[in-house]
Amino acid sequence: MISQAESGSGRQTEATLIQQAQAGCQASVNLLLLRHEGLVHLVVQRQWLCTLPYDLAVQEGRRGLWRAILGYDPDRGSQFSTYAYKAIMKYVWAAVKAERRRLRREVPLASLVVYWYQTGDDPAWLRDQHEIRQSLLALVHRLPRRLRRILVAYYGLEGHEPDSLRAIGKQLGLSGERVRQLRNEALVWLRQPAHSQELRSLLARHNQPQYELADRLAQIELKRRGGRNGRR
Repeated sequence: MISQAESGSGRQTEATLIQQAQAGCQASVNLLLLRHEGLVHLVVQRQWLCTLPYDLAVQEGRRGLWRAILGYDPDRGSQFSTYAYKAIMKYVWAAVKAERRRLRREVPLASLVVYWYQTGDDPAWLRDQHEIRQSLLALVHRLPRRLRRILVAYYGLEGHEPDSLRAIGKQLGLSGERVRQLRNEALVWLRQPAHSQELRSLLARHNQPQYELADRLAQIELKRRGGRNGRR
């Protein structure tokens, strides 16, 4: 069936493939998925991902493309690529929103890092600053050696200037993208309640306005450091 469809023009081929896919031809579905894989990556690269890993965003984008293949109606006037772009973006954005909801249920490490460097006259904060810092450092040092080294360098946890993902990668012989993946792996480990219970208890001593201030400062710092995917 596909070989017959491919004997026509490019546009006729795509229309035929979509028709066959919607009729249940898995081979046509697979060919369309392969043909439009680049569109999935284009959407993901343009999308703000929060902390959603790139490969997971691509996976969700492929789901959106699959739904577009099955739901496309040429009689509505839009090109398939336009229809698919919107469907891919919808699925990727849904995954990003789910990631943001997950993060809101956890203590963001970036907020804790910025929390150290707040200034103010609150005696309670000044008393607890050292204890919080020591608790967080102890937690970080429970990480495997490579993950610990990446996190310490990226956030400047031992008093030096924070390093970029690219600079850390050069030190470790890794790509910046691989360092980003390992950094996220470390953050996921640190956020697990079983690992961070002591630190969460310390933070619970402080009132909500203080924590909200730390979180706002963290967001500003994250934007300064490079936007959606961190420093390169």
